[in-house]
Amino acid sequence: MRNLRFMREAIRLSMRKMQQGKGGPFGAVVVCNGKVVGRGWNKVTSANDPTAHAEIVAIREACRKLNTFRLDRCVLYTSCEPCPMCLAAIYWARIPKVYYANTRRDAARIGFDDAFLYREVARPAARRKLAMRQCLRAEALAAFRLWESNPNKIPY
Repeated sequence: MRNLRFMREAIRLSMRKMQQGKGGPFGAVVVCNGKVVGRGWNKVTSANDPTAHAEIVAIREACRKLNTFRLDRCVLYTSCEPCPMCLAAIYWARIPKVYYANTRRDAARIGFDDAFLYREVARPAARRKLAMRQCLRAEALAAFRLWESNPNKIPY
């Protein structure tokens, strides 16, 4: 399989950056037309950014390089099965295919357990551990009405 070189690059990134103290053992690359357009590694602890997972970092770089928020012609290679946050970002970026190496169970065995998040996301908002209360909906709907009537909006 010729795509193995891209997976190997994601794995190398995960190892090299983790050994350099840049974050956890995760790496990812976004590929478009056979070329790497985004590289990412876990920067959560080095950037003090809980959203700086390898996949997110790679997606951000690919979007900057390609000057688009839609990566529908790209493929993502990641050293581990994406967490719920990264999975959502992959869907939002419209990436049609993902290759991954380690599973989420492998990650759980070394302390990166996302099972709680998978369960929480599936629950109704009122039953989640995170306290969430709705307020000022009528006021906030004004922004939605403006969006809806904006002839210059860029749908995504």
